[in-house]
Amino acid sequence: MSKEVCDVNRTRGRSAAAVVVGVVGALLAGGLAGVAPSAHAAPLSSPAIMSTVTDLVGMAPRATGSPGGRRAADYVQNRFRAAGLDRVYTEQTTSYDWTANDHRLSVGGQRVDAFPVSHSFVPRGAGVNSTGPGGLDAPVVDIGSGKVDGRDVRGKIVLFDLAFYLPTAGLLPLAEYINDPDGTRFDAELMLTANPYLTSLESTVRAIQRAGAVGFVGVLRDYFNSNRYHNELYRKVAMTIPGMWVTRADGARLRHLLAGNGHRARIDLTVARRAVTARTVIGILEGRSRDTVMVQSHHDSIGPGAVEDATGTSEVIALADHYGREARVRKREKTLMFITFDTHFTGYQAHQAFVDKYLTRRATPWRIVANTTIEHVGKYARKTSSGRLVTTSLPEPKGLFENVSLPLKAQVATALSRRNVRATTMLNATPFRLAKVGIPTDASFVLLAGVPIVSFIAGPLYMYDDADTVDKVDRTQLVPVARFFIDVLDRLDSTPSAAIGLQP
Repeated sequence: MSKEVCDVNRTRGRSAAAVVVGVVGALLAGGLAGVAPSAHAAPLSSPAIMSTVTDLVGMAPRATGSPGGRRAADYVQNRFRAAGLDRVYTEQTTSYDWTANDHRLSVGGQRVDAFPVSHSFVPRGAGVNSTGPGGLDAPVVDIGSGKVDGRDVRGKIVLFDLAFYLPTAGLLPLAEYINDPDGTRFDAELMLTANPYLTSLESTVRAIQRAGAVGFVGVLRDYFNSNRYHNELYRKVAMTIPGMWVTRADGARLRHLLAGNGHRARIDLTVARRAVTARTVIGILEGRSRDTVMVQSHHDSIGPGAVEDATGTSEVIALADHYGREARVRKREKTLMFITFDTHFTGYQAHQAFVDKYLTRRATPWRIVANTTIEHVGKYARKTSSGRLVTTSLPEPKGLFENVSLPLKAQVATALSRRNVRATTMLNATPFRLAKVGIPTDASFVLLAGVPIVSFIAGPLYMYDDADTVDKVDRTQLVPVARFFIDVLDRLDSTPSAAIGLQP
């Protein structure tokens, strides 16, 4: 159950390159014409936002329930108070820490470099699981990129190639508008690179566990030369058997060793799972009404978490600073709720508890009428043919999921171009809402609860890896993204609440 702890504080290429689909194009002429930036906007700077990113990375790992996670939550609270928000408090929710120790993968006594699959071998409830001093020694069935399909895997370790499912091109059918001043958005490599969020892990583990497998090894076929792939907790399947990640190169070596050692391998792994307290930070800037617009990201991370999601949290803090200064001069019509969530990597318990309290039960005074979410302002990094990760100067392709009204769609599209938010595609979130499947952003639970959203996200290849370091942050886009959201938030403030959502 969620517990509120309240602390009230009063104190080149195509210069405008945009591809417009359907009705949005017809409305663009109106755009944001006549809408000036906030009259008393404080200057925003890349060094200031980057300083916040650096602070947060210095606390990493910011895992839920860890010392770094607590420091990050305290830091966000202090920044919200310094911004002059009217109320700053935390919502506390129970989540679970997962820690792996004593891990090893070997074949015929030869060790293969491997790393534990996050949230695998989970005990039921809290506790410890261990393969013990003898490890898990078992035959290996290699299904490659295929499926179990009736193969006998009972009592065996399954070896499979992990697939990344969602290339950038996969979202184009939902595209409403594309802002691409560099002319790179349709580069073949960019379009066909899949992000590491939607993968075959969940479906594969579900199938092999059902068939009686006792362990698994995933080959990171589509990844760069790293086995530090920190996948999220998948809520729809409990991975109760031990799992290990290996790189593509080590996967080839593993298969060679298996062929000469009777196709047997040994996994050693000890996992501890314990209940921890997640802390979600909320800051309220009161408007004339209780109609409320959310400005959201998440502050937790497993590794350094520079792009995911120190950048998103830093953007939220920068916007809190901006509107806190503005409030000294004028009061907004709608209330602003600045929020950084916890539990992004451990099951989204904080997000679900928030929806239950603030939207389902409506147990607070705030009537949430719109949500804006900011995640991942990073550079595009590609994998070379040898598997090396190379960071480029290009922005990572971005998606902007939204389900706002037709006039607001046009205004959002114009703001993307006006503020030079590069390599960004507006995506229609309405089909996800109607199908009740959610979207691959932290705004998903709010969207499914019926709140109109404008949710910004990118899926760089390194986002779940220890390689997510400060050099991956796209400093050239930090201010454009912030100013884009200022335009959006100002327009949401002047739009009647009932006219924000998409009207059939």
